[in-house]
This record gives sequence, structure tokens and C-alpha cells, in this order.
Amino acid sequence: MPHSDRYGIYLHIPYCRGKCRYCDFYSAPGARGVPDAYVQALLRELARSTRRPDTVYFGGGTPALLTPDQVGVLIRAADPLPGAEITLEANPDVVTPESLAGFAAAGVTRISFGVQSADDRQLRRLGRTHTAAGAARALAWAQQAGFAEICGDIMLALPYYSNAEFDATLALLQQGGCTHISAYLLKIEPGTAFAKHPPEGLPDPDAAADFYLYAVRRLAEEGYRQYEISNFARPGHEGRHNLLYWNCCDYLGIGPAAHSCLNGVRRFWPDDTAAFVAGTAEEQPEGDCGAEDFLIMQLRLTSGLDLAEYRRRYGITFNPDQMAFLRRCEQNGYARLEGQTLRLTPAGMVVQNAILSELI
Repeated sequence: MPHSDRYGIYLHIPYCRGKCRYCDFYSAPGARGVPDAYVQALLRELARSTRRPDTVYFGGGTPALLTPDQVGVLIRAADPLPGAEITLEANPDVVTPESLAGFAAAGVTRISFGVQSADDRQLRRLGRTHTAAGAARALAWAQQAGFAEICGDIMLALPYYSNAEFDATLALLQQGGCTHISAYLLKIEPGTAFAKHPPEGLPDPDAAADFYLYAVRRLAEEGYRQYEISNFARPGHEGRHNLLYWNCCDYLGIGPAAHSCLNGVRRFWPDDTAAFVAGTAEEQPEGDCGAEDFLIMQLRLTSGLDLAEYRRRYGITFNPDQMAFLRRCEQNGYARLEGQTLRLTPAGMVVQNAILSELI
């Protein structure tokens, strides 16, 4: 299917048992699960969509707080195309063998675990509620449930971080059958617990960049091909839903704080769960998705930016000064210019913002 025809639906499940110290995503207390009233609100909005998606993504929050029956009802309402990718995010300490088997039976094809680290002290520092042993159990249960697509997250450059911590976390995910790994640097976001009380032992930017480059190299050695700044997969196991975002395709977001981009126009829901459930919340305009967005998103991908496509879509050609800058980037190992394709190297991805500032 051509990129332009692809369409995905994102369902935001804001409920969480607790707030991690680094998290700036919108969430709400949900120790007892996801209320049926919230599921009904999602169904109300899904009923307005007549386009069948080829990806559905349950994000959060903690979507695994949904019951398998709730997940099944939502998938049927989304009416995905045959062979659709259906992803559900999960915390290792929320799932059970029974719930994972139920999610698979409901139609989930891809389970994504926020493992982050194999060091229990680090997990406590981050505010995570699982242990490394608990993560290993959850991954094993996912394999037993028959999931062919198992994803794991690794956070890099954490307090007192080391390459040994990365290697231990990578080994845990490998042993758990992960076909896809997201590896990303810790970022202290405004409003988070870490922003109010910064942890000790954080690496400086140069050390953080070194941890990232080490992760890229080690993942490649273990057969996980980088296809985006923070995403790595065994061949054929790339995440189809997030590729919609990076290729500027259409996607519909439903739920408080969820974003959509349809026909080049972005919208978002206010971060108010009660108003969303009550039906009094309305999507807000966020602006057009234009040349700048396309440039930023394409340079996140290892496939890079097709300069001819950029010119065809937006009538933009880099000027001589910008081309000279890109050639300097190439000489210094930050980019590759191959015919009509501009790609950033892993070193270039570390300084992507600086490169983009010269091109926008």
C-alpha cells in the first residue's frame, strides 16, 4: 500500500497506577482499571470514523489496564483492514498470562513493554513499579500467548548509567523474544518530578551522546536494524503505526491529549478526561502539517529525505549555502548525500536539531 493511502487510529488510554518521575504524558489515576464510561466515550468517537485503518495503536497511560473484552470491543469498532497491525502498550507488572492471552485473542498483534532498565535500583529511581525479574516474566508470558511481535523500551543515559547496564537490558529483551526495541535518551521534561527534583548522577551531553552511539552499535551487532532515531527492529518487524507519523500519513487520535493529522491538518483533544467522557470536549485546531514537519519527520528516518519528493510536494529546494552546509556535514560524518537522498548518520541524529536549524 502506498504511504499516501495508509491510515492509522490512535486510542489514548490515560489511566495509570502511578506517575513515573520522568513522564510528561497526560495521565489519570487508574488503579482499578479503565472505567466502562471511558470505553463508551472512545466508542462514541470511533463511530464517527468511516475510514478503515491498517494500524490501531493503544497508547497511554497504561493501556494494559483495559480488560481483553474492552480491547476486543474497541478493535471491532475501529474495523481495521485485514492484516492490520494492532499494538497495545503494557507495563510488565500489570499483565498476567491470562490477560496477555486475552489480548491476543481479542486481536492485538503487537505488545509493547516499557522495560527501560534491567537494574532494579534504576527502576526504583525512575518510579517504575516493576522489577527486572518481573519484566522477564511478562516477556515470557507474551511469548506463551503467541505474540509474534514483542517490543521493549530501553532508556539511555540514566543516572549513574553505564554501557554494562545497557548490555544487561538488551540481553533481557533478547531473551524475552523482542523483535523490536526502542532506545531513547532520558529527557528531563518540564512539570515532571525529575524537573522539580533533578536526580543526581546524570551524564553530561557528551556522555549521553556516547551512550546513544554505543546502543546503536550494539543493537546492530545483535541484528536490530535502526530505521528511526530511537527505533530498531529485526528485518520486517518495524512498527507500522509510528511510520505513519514519520511519513506524514493520515492518522486519527481519540482521547484526552490525543493528536490527529488528517488531510494535512493537525488537531488535538484537550487534556481533560472528565470532559471527554461527558462528551463536552471538542477537538482543537493545531495548524497545518507542512514542509517543516515533513523535513523534521523524514530526517528522523534512516531512509532519509528524498529531495525530489520534498521539491515536488512543497516547491522547496535547498539553497547553495544550505547545500554547502550539508556537504560539510557529510565530510564530518553527520550526513550522507546519495543522489537525491539526504540521510543523517547516527552521529548526525545526535545533533539533529542543530542541523535542522540550518535547513528550516
